[in-house]
Amino acid sequence: MTMPLIKTDDPMYRLLRDGNIEEFNDQKRNGAKFDLTNCDFRTVDLKGVDAAGVDFSGCYFRQADLRGVDFSEANLRGASINGAKISGALFPKEVSAGELELSLLHGTRMRYDREDASSAGSTRS
Repeated sequence: MTMPLIKTDDPMYRLLRDGNIEEFNDQKRNGAKFDLTNCDFRTVDLKGVDAAGVDFSGCYFRQADLRGVDFSEANLRGASINGAKISGALFPKEVSAGELELSLLHGTRMRYDREDASSAGSTRS
């Protein structure tokens, strides 16, 4: 298993770690490239981040402030939210309440399957 990393060489990751959420959102909207897989977001305040389409797989969100973040279109496979503030956060519908609770209380990594809409011939509602 890959350990969460503090990726000092990724400017987009640094923006999030340093609390520059609006700048991150602006650069993301303008097409900036970044890799946030397996990142350490321990105790980081991510309120207001645009998480749509972001791959947070394997990330460590221990005691992070995730209040109000919409993760519904993000990849959280293998991520851990131990002790995070999650009030008002929206998680992918495929993540069960039990899976969220295990991760929140015990730090387990979230496991879930997301159906590939293109291969299933359906769209998400």
